[in-house]
Amino acid sequence: MKLILIGGFLGAGKTTLMAEAARRLAAKGERVGLITNDQAPELVDTALLSREKAGVEEVSGSCFCCDFPGLLAAMAKLRTEAQADVLVAEPVGSCTDLSATILQPLKDLSAREVSVAPLSVLADPARLSDILDGGHGGLHPSAAYIFRKQLEEADILVVTKADRLSGEEIDALQARVARAYPLATVRIMSAQTGAGVDDWLDDVLGSLESDRHIAEVDYDVYAEGEAALGWLNATFRLHGPETDWVGLVRRLLAALGDRFDAAGMRVGHVKAMVEAAGDFAVGNLTGRVDTLSVRGSVKPTAHARLTLNARVETSPEALEGIVREELANVAGGGLEATPLAWRCLSPGRPEPTHRYDRLVGAGGIPKA
Repeated sequence: MKLILIGGFLGAGKTTLMAEAARRLAAKGERVGLITNDQAPELVDTALLSREKAGVEEVSGSCFCCDFPGLLAAMAKLRTEAQADVLVAEPVGSCTDLSATILQPLKDLSAREVSVAPLSVLADPARLSDILDGGHGGLHPSAAYIFRKQLEEADILVVTKADRLSGEEIDALQARVARAYPLATVRIMSAQTGAGVDDWLDDVLGSLESDRHIAEVDYDVYAEGEAALGWLNATFRLHGPETDWVGLVRRLLAALGDRFDAAGMRVGHVKAMVEAAGDFAVGNLTGRVDTLSVRGSVKPTAHARLTLNARVETSPEALEGIVREELANVAGGGLEATPLAWRCLSPGRPEPTHRYDRLVGAGGIPKA
């Protein structure tokens, strides 16, 4: 099997690219498997990708690097049950050190089962530009450290959301990224419009060398960056009068964004997916409230299912309180929201199953 690992910070567009890649690969006759990853179950990403013509597995409760056996089990299941030729995997958005903890061990221990593609790291252009300017990209300084380390270890550095940039902005940003990260192949892409996706697929399925370098990572700063974020995954059954569910998602995310902005709580990512009568819509908040976007269509009904994932710079207790309050406000007196699942936490210190300090070549042979 070919394994394509898509890294990048929260809100970079990894799930959108996974879905688009799955469609294009399936159209070429490839059998595709998708693997999502999170610190807790009830992922919007898994629910969304399950609608694609691909097998989907979720590794939850820990990142890939800290649950390497879980990743191997998901890969084996997709190979057996979906007969996958190509796997596309999305590690937790606040993870870095992927080459040393995932790709090198795979090349060493599973070379007969899997061929590892070059490591792709996606970056939101707004955050990336601020990072290149010496800022923190709207993140906690230690979370910004994770962002920088993700960029540093990329074989292919993909600037996403190109549909939001002018031609001049694209050219200027591509040149800046190429100067800052000369070891990476730089691509510009919009998974929403499809621009650049085929070029990227040619890269990851072609002959580009994978894992050209291993980053040096300070795990104390890394752990602080992850722990700065409160982490909430929740699913609700909604019931009441016939409701405009797309409008409800928009109002909920706007209310949450206003609360976070007013309190100075920096947002990693907030996602909400509503499903009703076979339709769905997904809302995203990737920073301040003006980053809010909603796509999809759901007809008004009396019943729906809402999945909410939030990663925000605050304590889990504060995040839980804000989400409960704003959901109650948006639902009003006539709509009942019954929790089906609820997890709120702060990620623990990363403890990788493996961490290689050397590059591994083809067939598991160490590189000189």
